[in-house]
Amino acid sequence: VDAQTYNPAISPIVYECLINPMMRGIPTNDKVVAESLEKLTKVLEVYEARLSKSKFLAGDFFSFADLNHFPYTFYFMGTPHAVLFDSFPHVKAWWETIMARPAVQRMAAKMVPNKA
Repeated sequence: VDAQTYNPAISPIVYECLINPMMRGIPTNDKVVAESLEKLTKVLEVYEARLSKSKFLAGDFFSFADLNHFPYTFYFMGTPHAVLFDSFPHVKAWWETIMARPAVQRMAAKMVPNKA
């Protein structure tokens, strides 16, 4: 699911809102962002239903299925569109549970660019 639906929906938002403007000097394409947010919303609706039945995507245990969502979601949360997760309480709780893990926090700390 991640490779086929989640990443294709969330990655354009990350590129348009963070990578293109900050690293490439290209302005955000709002049309691409809007289309991707619509796709991501549909995916999150499915995830919300799934996460209403279990704590994590593959069950009540943290797995590679959850970890695989980390990179793009981490950067997505640095965009103005992170509030989308507020509309999905189980998805939001899932993300907060992932971010509360000490190993994930250590990994996240290394993903934040150093300020020169």
